[in-house]
Amino acid sequence: MRTSLFDFDLPPERIALRPADPRDAARMLVVHPGHSPELEDRGIRDLTLLMNRGDALVLNNTKVIPARLEGERVRDESRVKVEATLVKRVSGESWRALAKPGKRLQVGDRIRFGNEGRICLLGNLDATVEEKGEGGEVLLRFDFHGPTLDEAIEALGHVPLPPYIAARRPDDERDRTDYQTVYAAHEGSVAAPTAGLHFTPELLKQIEAGGVSIHYVTLHVGTGTFLPVKTEDTRDHNMHSEWGEVSAATADALNQVRAAGGKIFSAGTTASRLLESAADDSGRIQPFIGETAIFISPGYKFRAVDRLLTNFHLPRSTLFMLVSAFSGLERMQRAYAHAIQSGYRFYSYGDACLLYPETK
Repeated sequence: MRTSLFDFDLPPERIALRPADPRDAARMLVVHPGHSPELEDRGIRDLTLLMNRGDALVLNNTKVIPARLEGERVRDESRVKVEATLVKRVSGESWRALAKPGKRLQVGDRIRFGNEGRICLLGNLDATVEEKGEGGEVLLRFDFHGPTLDEAIEALGHVPLPPYIAARRPDDERDRTDYQTVYAAHEGSVAAPTAGLHFTPELLKQIEAGGVSIHYVTLHVGTGTFLPVKTEDTRDHNMHSEWGEVSAATADALNQVRAAGGKIFSAGTTASRLLESAADDSGRIQPFIGETAIFISPGYKFRAVDRLLTNFHLPRSTLFMLVSAFSGLERMQRAYAHAIQSGYRFYSYGDACLLYPETK
């Protein structure tokens, strides 16, 4: 399909710079194909009214690390300011990263990431540029290893806010909480599974009290999730890969929900991509561990997800293509136009949609 079909204009004031407070005060647009009304304005707390006893809610329990590091390249007597956003861990001491300005770096360069006023008992964090790729990508080998490296990144790193927020304000200590789900457990993401940001412990308890089971999967979200598709045809897009896991116990529990007539509500496109990667052709979810590069666009037949809770996504993004595959492109275009006109807040810190599948 033409990538231009997934484009739309968004007024800058519709981009949320902070989340709703409290989290579950966010608005939620229900998109229900074949239903009257097709679009319904609700709130996140109404999830308890839209889920039935015996349904299941699937959450991505990945944890965002403070993946943006600021430092300087040290080469002879010259110094150049460098910003590196960690993208994917390669080994105990190595990370692939996006560096700015990437053109100023060479293989063998040393980068010193300082504490910038933060207290760090480990002092400076130094790394060597091991490889250099395209678009500013580098492989960094740090002097620290394993848990010691994790501790240094935690102390020195910044919250990797998306560019549309970072361009308008700096990150702060509040973001360390705001840009993390309340159930985050396994470190590894450099971007938040944003649909999950709306949940509070109280809302989760209410959902369980209604007879809905809650299950956790892990997909470590990379920066590529939010990038626009640059090819003119979606078929030419090279999808990024991300590491994920669906345990055998979770797969079995979700299959039992389906067998008993319950619906699987997936919180976020990340959890959805993982569930669809784990499902076989019959729709049965299998245990899964490893990388997935599944690219879901219109024409794809969903096998594991019955309802999708998600935020409002960027134009030309693979995420807008995924939701268009779920509920229909023209319908999602109408939904986004309604959301813009009705003052919904967009993107990572914004409001949500609850999507029902397109009817045939």
